[in-house]
Amino acid sequence: MLTPRDGPAFENNGSDARSIGNAAEEAEGCTRCDLYKNATQVVFGEGPAKAQVVFVGEQPGDKEDLAGKPFIGPAGKLLDHCLEEAGVDRDLCYVTNAVKHFKFAPRGKRRIHAKPNIGEIQACAFWLATELRLLKPKLAVALGATAAYALLGKQAKVTRDRGTFLSAPTGLPILVTIHPSALLRSMDQPDAELNRARFVEDLRKIREYL
Repeated sequence: MLTPRDGPAFENNGSDARSIGNAAEEAEGCTRCDLYKNATQVVFGEGPAKAQVVFVGEQPGDKEDLAGKPFIGPAGKLLDHCLEEAGVDRDLCYVTNAVKHFKFAPRGKRRIHAKPNIGEIQACAFWLATELRLLKPKLAVALGATAAYALLGKQAKVTRDRGTFLSAPTGLPILVTIHPSALLRSMDQPDAELNRARFVEDLRKIREYL
């Protein structure tokens, strides 16, 4: 496995919480960056306490922000379908995001996704580090560039490292792939089915690894 420079999550000791439930409660009052000021609520990770795989996305979207649950929007539903196609048991998976508050730009009545900056990712690494410490998964999956940076540092590149296993400083294997939202954005493109098939193929590596 390749070993990039330490990522923000592994440069942070995180919370002293003794369970995911305790950590989620602590995170409710998080003010580590300014995103809490406009978001509806913290959207902490969700899944079994003994999850073997942790999926890390970028940040909650509009639906997740309102509901307080991760990966329940279109991208999350697509991820569920692709995991089923890949033969990966969804019940073994914990889903979370590198950034726990929704960052957006208002546009009329709509709230448009805005990419979190490095400072926001680094601030929220406190919680991602906590989740990884408590869950002790066999594998983490970086969904997109923000997650790859949070887990592996700036040297990890999705376009170059996609489909490969990298090693975090703690030794935790990290599988790098795209975020399912990228598939949603390209659904009207001629190669949409090919892109989906490639994503499913990336996910099959999880089953093979486990």
